[in-house]
Amino acid sequence: MAGDDVVVVGAGAAGLATAIFLRRANPSRSVIVLDGAKKPGAKILISGGSRCNVTNINVTERDFWGGRSTIVRRILRAFPVDETIAFFREIGVPLHEEGDGKLFPDSNRSRDVLDALLRELSRVGGELRPNRRVVDVVADDEEFAVATTSGDLRAGAVVLATGGKSLPKTGSDGGGLEIAHRLGHTIVPTTPALAPLLLADDDAMHRELTGVAHDVELAIRVDGTIAIRLAGAMLWTHFGVSGPVALNASRHWLRAAMHGHAAAVTVSFHPGRDFADVDGEWTRLANDHPRMTVHTALARFVPASVASALLRTLRRSVLDTREGHGPSASARGGGAPRETEMDKSTPLAHFARDDRRRLVRALVEWPLPITGTRGHFQWAWCTGRVAGKALASGAART
Repeated sequence: MAGDDVVVVGAGAAGLATAIFLRRANPSRSVIVLDGAKKPGAKILISGGSRCNVTNINVTERDFWGGRSTIVRRILRAFPVDETIAFFREIGVPLHEEGDGKLFPDSNRSRDVLDALLRELSRVGGELRPNRRVVDVVADDEEFAVATTSGDLRAGAVVLATGGKSLPKTGSDGGGLEIAHRLGHTIVPTTPALAPLLLADDDAMHRELTGVAHDVELAIRVDGTIAIRLAGAMLWTHFGVSGPVALNASRHWLRAAMHGHAAAVTVSFHPGRDFADVDGEWTRLANDHPRMTVHTALARFVPASVASALLRTLRRSVLDTREGHGPSASARGGGAPRETEMDKSTPLAHFARDDRRRLVRALVEWPLPITGTRGHFQWAWCTGRVAGKALASGAART
């Protein structure tokens, strides 16, 4: 191979996008896409229930956890959603919008998305070589030696687009991360995360708290029984919740839901503590500081903005104070909520026992009205566009 040529490892969404945008920007630079599977694009085919959730109309940097937000924002702006929609329309895949801003192909067939990408790769002159697993990449002063199961190649630049460890049967088995590490890149420890969690639109609390992050504990219930508890940072977003703990919880919620089980997630704002423990602390706090307001006391345990949102929500709702329950059906649109006496300026000395117990129950077991997960390929399209254009200009080597 000539030193100016490019090898892309992985024929998934990001790899195909990289090759396509490289050839569009610089047709004189050849590109070969290698993939270990006989039929590449498996993750595209299974996404969105085999309909392929191509992107989301409301993508922002808050959808992605990790890395500097300024860098994430810059990459997203390099290929905005409206340009993504236009690109897919151009290659024969018009999209339509569904709930929560999700964009699917009009045909509702993920196969059409993959076929269109493969056709476009061929049209622009890119070469796909399936059934060639890359086992190593070694750099020298001028080129890369790419070792595959079907012989070696040399390239002036290499793109690793192999995915993480999320789905080994599709090729995302961590092999690419190991190659990157051997090439000298720093690898952030991976987690079994999948996607942020979408919350029901009628639950306004997450919209009030967009951008707020704090530590919580999530309990994932399957058919009414707690299957696992997970603790960590949770980020409130305009569409629901994200952050490490929510991402980790998504795989458990998804697995249960996909197998037909009743899956539910509750939040404890006091990780590791039960109702009796927290209720006792509030009782002691009221005895020691009777003139302290409810909001001031609550802000000792959660961020002040979360305290305000919780109190506003509780004032609109009736909470079931029985052990093992959080907000009742009426609190989530299943009945007629009544006003409580709860007010942020109420002194603890005047804080009614029933209202205190409602608040404590909310603190240790607040239900998240999950409607699904927020997964899409926009990051793949954006990073592919950025990488492809950089390679086309000769500005990038790895």
